[in-house]
Amino acid sequence: MAPKVLVSDALSETAVQIFRDRGVEVDYMPDLGKDKDKLAEIIGNYDGLAIRSATKVTDKLLEKATRLKVIGRAGIGVDNVDIPAASKKGVIVMNTPFGNSVTTAEHAVALMFAVARQLPEASVSTHAGKWEKNRFMGVELFNKTLGVIGAGNIGGIVIDRARGLHMKVLAYDPFLSDERAKEIGATKVELDELLARADFITLHVPLTDKTRNILSAENLARTKKGVRIINAARGGLIDEAALAERLKSGHVAGAALDVFATEPATESPLFGLPNVVVTPHLGASTTEAQENVALQVAEQMSDYLLTGAVQNALNMPSVTAEEAAVMGPWIKLAGHLGAFVGQMTDEPIKAINILYDGVAAQMNLNALNAAVIAGVMKSVNPDANMVSAPVVAKERGIQIATTTQDKSGVYDGYIKVTMVSDRERAIAGTVFSDGKPRFIQIRGINVDAEIGPHMMYTRNKDVPGVIGTLGVTLGGMGVNMANFTLGRAANGGDAIAITYLDEPLREDVRSALMATGKFEQVRPLRFEL
Repeated sequence: MAPKVLVSDALSETAVQIFRDRGVEVDYMPDLGKDKDKLAEIIGNYDGLAIRSATKVTDKLLEKATRLKVIGRAGIGVDNVDIPAASKKGVIVMNTPFGNSVTTAEHAVALMFAVARQLPEASVSTHAGKWEKNRFMGVELFNKTLGVIGAGNIGGIVIDRARGLHMKVLAYDPFLSDERAKEIGATKVELDELLARADFITLHVPLTDKTRNILSAENLARTKKGVRIINAARGGLIDEAALAERLKSGHVAGAALDVFATEPATESPLFGLPNVVVTPHLGASTTEAQENVALQVAEQMSDYLLTGAVQNALNMPSVTAEEAAVMGPWIKLAGHLGAFVGQMTDEPIKAINILYDGVAAQMNLNALNAAVIAGVMKSVNPDANMVSAPVVAKERGIQIATTTQDKSGVYDGYIKVTMVSDRERAIAGTVFSDGKPRFIQIRGINVDAEIGPHMMYTRNKDVPGVIGTLGVTLGGMGVNMANFTLGRAANGGDAIAITYLDEPLREDVRSALMATGKFEQVRPLRFEL
């Protein structure tokens, strides 16, 4: 059955057609997001939900979304989505952070021109029939120093445009490497140096605990006299009251803001001040940007629902379509390994240690980790998946450790999962050339076990008669063995067996096997293939 998507806010017809062309059934109801009761009534019929800002995805709505797998936000901001609640429900939340990058960068540059030449005030004056040519004395951007706080995607575009204007560019970004700074034509500096040297400062960082009020009263005091400040990123990055005081004193020559700490901004200490340009959060408001984010969200959601590729997810590691094709068997293996150790213990889990060897170590480890954790968590919550399981593990205080190493054995690569509770339980597996996952080691004992939906794990001492007892007991109780795999540590030492069954192991059968006295442990195992 084809996946089904609901579009509850206005998207372009081209974006809606992308879903149809990709084989996704879509219902386009652009006004539904405003009717939360009607949305809650029908949301249970859909695998995907495409939205803009009008639809509010709350925990109550998610309770009704029994089929929902992915929410796609056409745009960057996801304030209207309860991401923690979505994560617990196992629903991926995607946004489109790059669809409006050029538009936002261009708006920042436009604001820089506007404040440099006092364009809004000059326009109002001229419209009023005045000819105040001498009143509006501006400054050139040519040869001025631009300080860019945040040199990521949008900041990088601004830097490119500034270099075209022959500005000197200083960049402050803790994640900016020297090589990348050189590549984009910026000089990497610390924040204090940027504040002291920049003629113009533009902000391009998200609002976090570290960036909130990054231009505080103290930092504004460190800026060069006559500086002009632009913010088209996020409200809350600037102490607006402190900026107003610096503008009134003349220390800051001008400011241009598209975003505010409180929006809609109906009042601000900056309103009414001379040489302050303000716009109502127009950074992404171009025809091209709105079309781009709509097309991008349709492509991303279709990719996930049809191929498992995850792009721009906020609560799950991204997996490209190419990675999904290559990693598919390895993600299945990771889930099976987690499921095995999860089903082997009844005690609280303290830690999960994951070793990646060879080719496995070169893959997207965040995605593989999520698959392992999901496999473990399914033993206590069958609805756990790669989105919800890491959240649950964190809430329970389970420590996750990852180690990588070069190829160390006969396999091109393998994954080993060790679960720590009252004791350690370890299992390793690999993917053979046929694309099928295999268990290759259990409790340090080498095996070669394919993975079936219904399996039974037994542990015993390596003594004669165990296999016979196993066969006689199962046969006598009407249980058919499809196959089995054996392994032992040493002659007379610990031995294990994996038995493939046609149906789930019954409790009376397990009890009968334990009653023979031949087995130290008998466990049923189930795997989703």
